[in-house]
Amino acid sequence: AFAVSVVPEGAEDETELSVLQKPEESRTISKISRELKEIVFVIQSQSNSFHSKRAEDLKRDILKQAADLGKEFPMVLLIHQMDRHEGAWTILPLMRDFSVTYGRNSSWIFFCEEDTRIQVVKLLEILGRFDSSKEWFLGKALYDEESTIIHHYAFAENPTVFKFPDFAAGWALSIPLVNTLAKKLKSEPLKSDFTIDLKHEIALYVWQKGEGPHLTPVPEFCTDVVNLYKVDYCATTFSNFLPLCGEPVKKEDIFVAVKTCRKFHGDRIPVVKQTWEREAALIEYYSDYADMSIPTIDLGIPNTDRGHCGKTFAILERFLNHTSPRTPWLVIVDDDTLISIFRLRKLLSCYDPNEPVFLGERYGYGLGTGGYSYITGGGGMVFSRIAVQKLLASKCRCYSMDAPDDMVLGMCFSGLGIPITHSPLFHQARPMDYPKDYLSHQIPISFHKHWNIDPVKVYFAWLAPNTEESHNGKKVEYNREDL
Repeated sequence: AFAVSVVPEGAEDETELSVLQKPEESRTISKISRELKEIVFVIQSQSNSFHSKRAEDLKRDILKQAADLGKEFPMVLLIHQMDRHEGAWTILPLMRDFSVTYGRNSSWIFFCEEDTRIQVVKLLEILGRFDSSKEWFLGKALYDEESTIIHHYAFAENPTVFKFPDFAAGWALSIPLVNTLAKKLKSEPLKSDFTIDLKHEIALYVWQKGEGPHLTPVPEFCTDVVNLYKVDYCATTFSNFLPLCGEPVKKEDIFVAVKTCRKFHGDRIPVVKQTWEREAALIEYYSDYADMSIPTIDLGIPNTDRGHCGKTFAILERFLNHTSPRTPWLVIVDDDTLISIFRLRKLLSCYDPNEPVFLGERYGYGLGTGGYSYITGGGGMVFSRIAVQKLLASKCRCYSMDAPDDMVLGMCFSGLGIPITHSPLFHQARPMDYPKDYLSHQIPISFHKHWNIDPVKVYFAWLAPNTEESHNGKKVEYNREDL
């Protein structure tokens, strides 16, 4: 049985809305072609060669579908090519450009990720249900089941009331809403210093504490498993996969550096040894105290309560000067980071170690007014050797020993013109801090923090090479819903 979606205010006649009806039966090719011209596609792309190629492939697919429909091609933009904006990936700084350039002749700006798959005719059918002369914010709705630190504990009394879009499924803004946002940004520049979870922060900005629209859920924007029913029903889909571009990189190609300190030797390091240490061929623990039982290496950098910039730069120097030059990758993690080196080896097969790569979960600082992007440290920071070489050759260093290392690295790489490469598979927080529906289409590489969880259970439920793992000689299986 097919469910018919609720008809929103301003929708077209109901005879066009049945999901059973094929769009070509109710629209002429010329009408579809005209409407396609009124959509601006924006692919949330990145400049790294692996990601830019995937984005170009998606662009070609959209234009091929358009060619099959008629002569009027839509505009397809790649975010990473809008390089005059340091914060282009945060979308909001682009609103004024979108308004000026497309505000008169377009109806929708449709955003998607490089791995979003789009059925263009179906997308036109879905967007045709909404009156594009009104303000619409459309997407697949996510929500927090409990308030979370990554959203600054927003809507703590009932976090489920606030919906925000899953970028993987695609999301859309009507041009009237784009124009409204552009005007607001002109009179009131962005105030937030940090960009932590872009999809949530965009939804908050659009909502404007009730003055703007809420996200309108569109069930045909999909990320779940594609079956015969879904193929006909969904306008967008998203593959649940871990990128693999040939053979996984060898264990010996990844050097793992664990940042720790004496006070955590007894509780955090045993978790690493019970879980993911066995996946790493090359691993060292760096501390403020040499403990031979682990063993840890004292870098001569005192532990600090705030940032750990001094320690991190000492690790970078050691990697460059005391490891084999044939080891192309460095991973720096905290002692309470849970990571799958097994999966990371697959992911790194897609990246060229001869490029300066700085990979992980991307955050932003001050991007509304310049600023820079950085890889947040808790989820793990991955460097190609050449990126470390370029960084240390630049003489860019910590402004203080206890400066936030991840932010200083972001500043340095930004100054060098080396882009941050984002992967949503790295996580600064715990599984419970993310919507279940968001994690359901991921094969995660890392989580961070042991607070109020059993980290060993979290590792074996979410990150172990197999869903069933032998742990202390016993087969164990954990329910992710409980974690």
